[in-house]
Amino acid sequence: MIFLNIDQVKRYDFFKDDIKTCFEYVTNNDLCNLKTGKYNIKGEDIFVNIVEYNTVSKEERFWEAHRDYIDIHFMIKGKEIINLNFISNLKSKEYKKEEDFLSLEGENSSFVTLSENDFLICYPEDAHMTAIKVDDSELIKKAIFKVKIV
Repeated sequence: MIFLNIDQVKRYDFFKDDIKTCFEYVTNNDLCNLKTGKYNIKGEDIFVNIVEYNTVSKEERFWEAHRDYIDIHFMIKGKEIINLNFISNLKSKEYKKEEDFLSLEGENSSFVTLSENDFLICYPEDAHMTAIKVDDSELIKKAIFKVKIV
């Protein structure tokens, strides 16, 4: 897991080019005005899902992880808590290959509050539980980049 803000990305030149491509996409596009949906950047190797949803209580959310893609969450508008843990610390449940979705159970070992212009990079070993409200439920807009690693 890597947590950073858009203002910091230029300092981290060690990121792979595919991850840098996502940072450049944020810088070069007006994400606020993109409609929800999927946008291909490099076909199925790199794409972004623009999503909007209301944050809710932790009890209403679920754990997830991915085997074939790195998730890069970028907060466009609003804020949410994302619970974190390593999949090795959680109980793995069903993996849906066609959706690249691993369901898990357990407790978080950490969390971040993702605010506007923040990134959270989740690698395959990183389980995450998104959409948790900070104080009150709020409508957020977020870009979720998917970077193929397989």
